[in-house]
Amino acid sequence: MTIHHQTIRHIVMWNVQGGTPAERQHNIERLCASFDSLKGRIPGLRHLEIGVDVSRTDYACDVVLYSEFESSEALAAYAEHPEHLRVKRELGAMRIARHQVDYRVLAAGSSRHA
Repeated sequence: MTIHHQTIRHIVMWNVQGGTPAERQHNIERLCASFDSLKGRIPGLRHLEIGVDVSRTDYACDVVLYSEFESSEALAAYAEHPEHLRVKRELGAMRIARHQVDYRVLAAGSSRHA
């Protein structure tokens, strides 16, 4: 069975560097602004939301990116898009940990296993 244009959710979480709370907060703000700048610039990117952790638990990540793409092909194109590559360069080594999950959005009544 071939699936065409099935929405893909792309979720990424980071921890950022900072020798002081102020430096860390500055880096979080830079990361958020850089990803916000992608809105409306990436074909196939349906939704992009960036959030900053408020729990402050020791196992929480600092920032999460929640995005939706119209297809796995659109997500693959995003990975190589010049605007996305620009953001990756801007952020450079400020990110000290990165976690990612990409998954298909299932239609109602579908099985969780793809």
